[in-house]
Amino acid sequence: MGRADKAVLRLAFGLVLAVLVAYGLALKAPYAVCVVAVLILCKPGPPIPLFKGIVFALVVAALMAAGVLSVPILQNYALAGVMLTAALLYAVFYLGARKANPLTTILVMAGTLIPVVGAVEQALAFQIGVTLAVGLCIGVLVSGASHALFPDLPPTMGKGAAVEVPSRESASWIALRAIVVVVPVFVLALINPSFYVAAIMKSVALGQQAGSTSIRSAGRELVGSTLMGAAIAGCLWFGLSLRPNLWMLMLWMAAAALWAGTRLFRVRTGAFPPSFWVQSLVTMLLLLGPAIEDSAGGTDVLKASAMRVALFVAVALYAWVTVWALEHWRAARSRALFFRHG
Repeated sequence: MGRADKAVLRLAFGLVLAVLVAYGLALKAPYAVCVVAVLILCKPGPPIPLFKGIVFALVVAALMAAGVLSVPILQNYALAGVMLTAALLYAVFYLGARKANPLTTILVMAGTLIPVVGAVEQALAFQIGVTLAVGLCIGVLVSGASHALFPDLPPTMGKGAAVEVPSRESASWIALRAIVVVVPVFVLALINPSFYVAAIMKSVALGQQAGSTSIRSAGRELVGSTLMGAAIAGCLWFGLSLRPNLWMLMLWMAAAALWAGTRLFRVRTGAFPPSFWVQSLVTMLLLLGPAIEDSAGGTDVLKASAMRVALFVAVALYAWVTVWALEHWRAARSRALFFRHG
């Protein structure tokens, strides 16, 4: 069994464990736990050590506390609060680009979601914060369990590919593109938190993706991954409607992880990069999780899901236009400086 095959099995097994814990224990916003677990399971390389995972969870907890403390600033000094949040997000995106750490999404999610939820109810913000911290710990644990069950052989000396670290200028530009995608949705969520909470999580994922994608593939990756995630969520919802229980949810999640994982880890070659499939899985969880909660609460699932899909596609289109406009502005500015000084 090759390394890619083991990575696919680790993703499926880890997601099943995350679903079992999150939905079996009836945690608050259990789909957020699954999103965090997927981000950790898709991380290349060895699993995160338990001590390092606990330290990272404490960092997320500190950021969540800062997010709760920023609620009065956002309520009384909205412009200053938004600018402070944008500066914090810029720093997180910049460091994430320099360190090539996919867990940046979790930090940005905590820094944006908590203030929005706290503007409605601080107790709910605390519960969401605990969910994200618990989700991080669960993700570290299920990742370790998956690696223990499907271990990789030690890499041969001299065969490891060096990771290209962006320069300071490139990392700064990546961070700028990301916050331009995230901050407007963050402002809309402050105006109407109940409607835009799911869009916040989607915009954070798109911001991370938009920071690393090129202008040529931006539309296909940003909008295409959103539509693919919606299609996977629709298939899983149809399967769950045949027999709705926790065990079937675990089996359908495993099937989705296996299908997308074979393309994510290049077991089957395709035209889309790995980031496309990561965002497809994240979108699937962000659509399917609230749909399950709507069904339990008696809400019209089809209407609510259609509104979420439309909102996600609108956010993805906005991210695509943003990447296109910023890259054209940067190219025009570079040509102007060249002719001025050349």
